[in-house]
Amino acid sequence: MSETSGRIDAPGPKVAPRPAPDHLPKIVTVLREGYDLAALRADALAGLTVAIVALPLSMAIAIASGVGPERGLFTAIVGGFLVSALGGSRYQIGGPAGAFIVLVAACVAETGLEGLILATLMSGLILMAAGALRLGSLVRFIPYPVTLGFTAGIAVIIFASQIKDLAGMRLAEEPAALAPKLAALWAARDTVTPAALILGAGTVGVILALRRWRPRWPGLLIAVAAAAVAALVLHLPVETIATRFGALPRGLPLPAMPSFGAVALVEALPWAASFALLGAIESLLSAVVADGMSGAQHRPNAELLAQGVANVGSALFGGFCVTGTIARTATNVRAGSRGPVSGMLHAVMLLGFLLVAAPLAGFIPLAALAGVLAVVAWNMAEKDEIAALVRGGRGDALIIGVTFLTVVFRDLTEGIIVGVALGGVVVLSRLARAARIEAVAAPLPPGTEDVLVYRLNGPFFFGAAAMLGSVLDRVSRQPRAFVLDCAAVPFLDSTGAHALAQLARRMGRRGGCLWLAGAPEAVRAALAREHVPEGALAFAPDVQAAVGSALAGRDAG
Repeated sequence: MSETSGRIDAPGPKVAPRPAPDHLPKIVTVLREGYDLAALRADALAGLTVAIVALPLSMAIAIASGVGPERGLFTAIVGGFLVSALGGSRYQIGGPAGAFIVLVAACVAETGLEGLILATLMSGLILMAAGALRLGSLVRFIPYPVTLGFTAGIAVIIFASQIKDLAGMRLAEEPAALAPKLAALWAARDTVTPAALILGAGTVGVILALRRWRPRWPGLLIAVAAAAVAALVLHLPVETIATRFGALPRGLPLPAMPSFGAVALVEALPWAASFALLGAIESLLSAVVADGMSGAQHRPNAELLAQGVANVGSALFGGFCVTGTIARTATNVRAGSRGPVSGMLHAVMLLGFLLVAAPLAGFIPLAALAGVLAVVAWNMAEKDEIAALVRGGRGDALIIGVTFLTVVFRDLTEGIIVGVALGGVVVLSRLARAARIEAVAAPLPPGTEDVLVYRLNGPFFFGAAAMLGSVLDRVSRQPRAFVLDCAAVPFLDSTGAHALAQLARRMGRRGGCLWLAGAPEAVRAALAREHVPEGALAFAPDVQAAVGSALAGRDAG
């Protein structure tokens, strides 16, 4: 149910609610509805809950992406605030996302940190343009099996990228592609640090145990804090944030434009397009999940505009790609959020940590953060949903499998494109099989065997025209009049219209006529463009009228 932009005073006649403008931020709607101290308290508690989850996760995603942990916090603070303040979803939480790890790491390896920041800024401009052009609804056309295969493929890549830190291994160079990466990790198996492996496995164990027995507790933060304390007290020989990256800054940097020139822009453009596409999919999918949990309805074009502004803002403050994050958004809804203020407060609380307690983050073992991402990867793979779709039909199983393999062994963007294309082929195949033609036992008087009545069911388009055309060819050899019931034809494309026009022309050459009974206006309009000779094609409101007119015309002839 869409939300209104105002309230209707009673008494008085009921007035249909007026939909809010497509680009209006949800915070405006929430404030118009009335926002009181109770709502602020609820949002503050929800924001604190989300901040506790986002703190270790933002740093872990940044490290896995090949940048410093502070970049993840910059992204969550600036990007997260702007997504909530300007977005079209009540509950969306923005920040760095696990889905971007592979793309960001590859972008950094090819263009460096400056190239990543420039690509992030450019992706923001692309997303803003997409929102302004109202392209948000197009993302909804991505088939669900593509999304499942895509996220499962990302999950595998993320987990593989964490094996090195999870086990405390030392590699001279870690390949980006999965197969060479696994080979390099196997070759370096003798460098495993037992203490790091125990800390990483312990982090995973604590998160899973708390999720099962104490689901309301902040499992991620507790597990990471416990690992940091254990490493510090026991003097474990493990790598930490401080030993690899140094101390975190005590606040946000001053905003600055990334340096760029013609060459840098050309190099960054493909990465920007990939970031924008993936960000649009991820953020709108997250908004849909929030809608399902809360009963609200997001505004996709406002959401894309906000994501664009957030990416530009993140880049100006040294962050990287921002998108809606499903896990943090779901946490926000479950924590009792009343609207976008909780997301804004979560960003403010992260900034408070950076200002006050940044040195404490230096004690966090990298193995613990790798354990956090291992759990994230496990959760990203929607195993139950994949199993249900695979059992439901070969078409969905094929889409999931091909998308998954393309993402894992080729490229994320390529995986989406291939999956969507294959999904389209599967849908067209199903529509073609749904279309059928069958004889109708119409009440005809004796001696009228040259009048045939058939019913056409389902969409008559290029995918079904060949199959149905062969049937029509067989049944149309002898009859003087052919009545085709088209009441159950939802649409007719140019190929289907051409096939029916050809049938009508053949009937006309034999002195007969093709009668279309109950044809919708769209079917009539499609056939009107075919210029069928007069007398070869006629329309009737129903089969009975068509048969009567066909018999009358035959007798008159």
